[in-house]
Amino acid sequence: MTAELTGLPDDWAVRTLGSLGRVVRGGSPRPAGDPRYFNGSFIPWLTVASLTTIPSSQMWVTETAGFLTEEGARRSRTLEPNTLVISNSGATLGVAKILGIRCCANDGIGALIDQHSGNKEFICQYLNTQTGYLRDVVAPGNGQPNLNTSLIEDIAVPFPSEPEQEAVAAVLRDADDLISSLAAAIAKRRDIKQGLMQELLTGRTRLHGFDDDWREVRLGDHVSYVKTVALSREQLDGVSPIRYLHYGDIHTRASVLLDAAREDMPRMSAALAGQAGRLAPGDVVFADASEDPAGVGKSVEVTAVPAEGVVPGLHTIAARFDKTVLADGFKAYLQFIPAFRESLLRLAAGTKVLATTRNYISSVSLSLPCVEEQAAIASALKDVDADIEAVERRLESARAIKSGMMQELLTGRTRLPLEAVS
Repeated sequence: MTAELTGLPDDWAVRTLGSLGRVVRGGSPRPAGDPRYFNGSFIPWLTVASLTTIPSSQMWVTETAGFLTEEGARRSRTLEPNTLVISNSGATLGVAKILGIRCCANDGIGALIDQHSGNKEFICQYLNTQTGYLRDVVAPGNGQPNLNTSLIEDIAVPFPSEPEQEAVAAVLRDADDLISSLAAAIAKRRDIKQGLMQELLTGRTRLHGFDDDWREVRLGDHVSYVKTVALSREQLDGVSPIRYLHYGDIHTRASVLLDAAREDMPRMSAALAGQAGRLAPGDVVFADASEDPAGVGKSVEVTAVPAEGVVPGLHTIAARFDKTVLADGFKAYLQFIPAFRESLLRLAAGTKVLATTRNYISSVSLSLPCVEEQAAIASALKDVDADIEAVERRLESARAIKSGMMQELLTGRTRLPLEAVS
């Protein structure tokens, strides 16, 4: 029971999971949370929730967050390494993995045991192309989607010869390895950037050629604020001339620099602009509200604007700093200066939603280098960001290529020359 398996090559069969082995369900010791069974050290404990932490490119489960006690293991189901498992409920419903460890699993995990035919990686890759169909069509249930063992048994998979399954699995494994290596490279570069910011933005490490003392600057003595206009998403469109910067778009951005002249942004009609000011290059726009501490001080620095203009919008604070005090490019990294974040967090403490205000920003005093050193710091950090973005583009491309490969290889539309692969 999967999306239509039509148009397969004549020499491919269609098999159900139930025909390849025995489908069983994990078991959760009762009552849940009982210390006699949980938080032990005897055997790893696989749950539906733990699958959310495993990257999609990682086929094998090699560790779990929790463990059971020996008594808990007796009251659960133990699964052996090299077992294909599939989530039968929750946000990961339909996601398939292969166990690289011996573990117990809760009842949100289905497993194909005693498997006597079929390449596990091939089957796993195919199942992971079907998660949307399994969630939306096969397992809607009564409001809480669920794949019981009968539904899992009836899931159909394309079934070429096992040598061809192995060949396809090997090619897709290589694609996954590339994706994983690129993701790891991005994580490493981000760690390097974090360490670099901690050094450069605090003066613990100085760039070559700079040794002047840093001076204390009260931000409120060198800033003016641009008037904002509060519009809902429903009042925005994609065709009006004026760009609109919404606080939600600040929170979800990865880049701290905004090229409003080139980037795709929500738009608004001139009639709704009212007395709102227009943003200029060098302006810093803060989100003025966050539900968690990580979002406090989140901001972007505008690097370019279109002729039609950009307006700061709902729940934003648009700050225009004196460029003889704060250099263009450097302002984007104010949010990462520990003293700046700590000041805003201290002022926002006790509020239900962590708020940032103009007065809060103006009250902050920072130790800052001269604008020439600021510009050099910004340039160094921008180079690191550019490197990260380049690897991110490679990762996006690798994921797209793998998606296309899956559509072709798992359906037989493209066939691999087996003698070339073996």
